[in-house]
Amino acid sequence: MPLKSAAMAAAITAAIAVGLAAAAHAQLAAPDASMSFSIDAAGATFPFPLIDKWRVEYAREHPNVSLNYQSIGSGGGITQHIERTVNFAATDAPMSSGEAELAPNTLHIPETLGAVVVAYNIPSVPDSGLQLDGQTVAMIFLGEIERWDDERIAAQNPGVALPDEAIVPIQRSDGSGTTFVFTDYLSGSSADFEERIGKGKSVPWPGGVSSSGNEGVAGTIRTTPHSVGYVELAYAFQTGMAYAHIENADGTAYVEPTIASIRAASAGAAASLPLAAESWEGVSIVNAPGENSYPISSLTYLLLYSDLGGVADSIDEAHAIVHIVHWMLTSGQVHSEPLLYVPLPEEITRIGTDALQFVTHNGMSVWAAAAESPYGETTSSQATGAEDRGASMEGGGCLIATAAYGTEMAPQVQALRELRDGRLLGTESGSAFMAAFNAAYYSFSPAVADLERQSPEIRGLVRALITPMLHSLSIMSLSDGGEAGTLALGSLVIALNAGMYVAAPAAAASWAWRRSRRGV
Repeated sequence: MPLKSAAMAAAITAAIAVGLAAAAHAQLAAPDASMSFSIDAAGATFPFPLIDKWRVEYAREHPNVSLNYQSIGSGGGITQHIERTVNFAATDAPMSSGEAELAPNTLHIPETLGAVVVAYNIPSVPDSGLQLDGQTVAMIFLGEIERWDDERIAAQNPGVALPDEAIVPIQRSDGSGTTFVFTDYLSGSSADFEERIGKGKSVPWPGGVSSSGNEGVAGTIRTTPHSVGYVELAYAFQTGMAYAHIENADGTAYVEPTIASIRAASAGAAASLPLAAESWEGVSIVNAPGENSYPISSLTYLLLYSDLGGVADSIDEAHAIVHIVHWMLTSGQVHSEPLLYVPLPEEITRIGTDALQFVTHNGMSVWAAAAESPYGETTSSQATGAEDRGASMEGGGCLIATAAYGTEMAPQVQALRELRDGRLLGTESGSAFMAAFNAAYYSFSPAVADLERQSPEIRGLVRALITPMLHSLSIMSLSDGGEAGTLALGSLVIALNAGMYVAAPAAAASWAWRRSRRGV
């Protein structure tokens, strides 16, 4: 870390350390109800079910604040954090020293605890509970164990009728904190895996099938018989997937991933964790000791600049950002367990809440400004700033599709995301279209997604309406990435959808009206 960055981090850390007593009783006022704020975030798919729940519940309490979270993977979240195109990011893998140098003064704020599970689709073994140790899992993903009835799997599962079928490994194609946690575990379980593959957000898998996002991997496993892959526990649970019980670090028992076993893995971690402003590189709770500790457990983090001047357009907007993050760490933790995440222990919660009290906006304390309520002194426009960032973001959302299908169409949705990122955004016309689309889309998509979750009838109607459109977008796969071809195919898709959703209904209505006038 450069000397200047190290000095700044040390200064922030020292400020936190000496200011805790004075700030301990400070209270953060809610964002000004007379103003509207749109907060943009992106990153890990691992905590997405919980973050989306937080989005909904926070909006109930503070309807003037909306959160737009793009579930694009930890690698994408870190990239957008470095580029300052989001207000905050989420990652399952702490930033490396190289990444931290590109984003100095970043706070790592633990948001929740979760687990990565080894999910499988074996038609003849439909239930969870297949027993596997780390060495065996590593050999499966190295391609050294190729069939389900291999003696090394059979020895750990006496009495289970394992099929004589080839194993199909499924792994992440995108930069992923889930991959980081999983490979961190496998590297600690197998010296061969550590030497040949190693740990990281993206690694050189020797074979298998790749898919993007926890949603994509879960969807691919569900539709691929005799497959095995790794996903966050909430995705496996919500979609009814079978998952393995993994041998603990002590080698004394096979442990089921549960709230209790994840909590057991984190029990001794709090005392050794760094402060938010310090380096978190190398922090891990995989293979934690203890008979009941699930060995592929992990913290997941929010990334926030200690000075929000570069990502928030006003002190008011910075206050809204700090408030929603503080709410996630405190009041929002009650929503963790129903989604199979572990609420943060108080000692870990304080890492984030203490740091938030020292966040600034262009040098001005956000916490102190909130207490003083200097709203009338603000001259910049939050709404305009949010729209500008939304228009410049390269991501995009699938809130409506996610609420309509869950993970049912995850592979198709992920394929469309890859088309967008790999081809559409590589052209000027495609980038311009996505900028305008994002600005419009986020103005209504959270409200539609909420209605879908509240009403099965509305969810069914939305599914029926958007299915033809999702399939029509696959036409863009014919693009060679050139400007002219992309523009032509994009125009064709727009014309096709205009015909399906506007011209055809209008023609049908006109025909029905003429028949009714004739009395037929």
